[in-house]
Amino acid sequence: MAGLFDQQADLYLDARPTYPFQWYSMLAARTLHRSLAWDVGTGNGQAAIGVAEHYEQVIGTDVSEAQLQHAIPHPKVKYLYTPLSISDEELLSSIGGENSVDLITVAQAVHWFDLPKFYSLVTRLLRKPGGIVAIWCYNDIAVSPTFDPVMKRFHDTTLPYWNPNIQYVFDGYKTLPFPFESVGLGSEGQPLALDIPKKLSFEGLLRMLRSWSAVVTAKNQGVDLLSENVVKELKSAWGRSNLVRSIAYKAFMLAGKVKL
Repeated sequence: MAGLFDQQADLYLDARPTYPFQWYSMLAARTLHRSLAWDVGTGNGQAAIGVAEHYEQVIGTDVSEAQLQHAIPHPKVKYLYTPLSISDEELLSSIGGENSVDLITVAQAVHWFDLPKFYSLVTRLLRKPGGIVAIWCYNDIAVSPTFDPVMKRFHDTTLPYWNPNIQYVFDGYKTLPFPFESVGLGSEGQPLALDIPKKLSFEGLLRMLRSWSAVVTAKNQGVDLLSENVVKELKSAWGRSNLVRSIAYKAFMLAGKVKL
């Protein structure tokens, strides 16, 4: 999937919501130590720099070099390109070795992973006791009773172009395997529901929609899901073109520790 996300790397930096700082505080409060964190699928580093407010060092890794070119610099964050060809032992060594990581985070990405392989790495890397892994995602936005049905109709047109793994996102990670012991922030089959508040303009909304992998895939196949007519319909439902709305991204989290 790295090639696909290379194509929209510049849009990601601008269009995606910022995760609330309280999330990082509540995760840090559940780890015994705050020496090292690993942000996997770091993209532009948004989650990594949030984690860095609480940990001495953060390693942000991604399989996309283009995404990492847009990563936000931070003195506590080290970004690493980890191609799919990297071995488990090489990856373990580059992060810090077994039993070394206090917090592992994955924002908006774990559904793309080889889950058994990733969870095996998590189990080896997490500090025991005291280390936790947290994954989160969002799958919808709540804007207004007028806009939301129009948004749903647009979303339905994107369905044929998503990777099958996206079904985990559509169902709010309720069916995502997560073989870790709960720490009170969602557990397998019962993710924690969260809202991400954001001020958003219509142009900002369009940038977000254009960054969707399904929209990029459709465009590569000659289908413009965001045609002029579709944009006009969305814009009409949004309201004035210069209107900035208070919206909520509907998010969900799973967090846990290694079962001993």
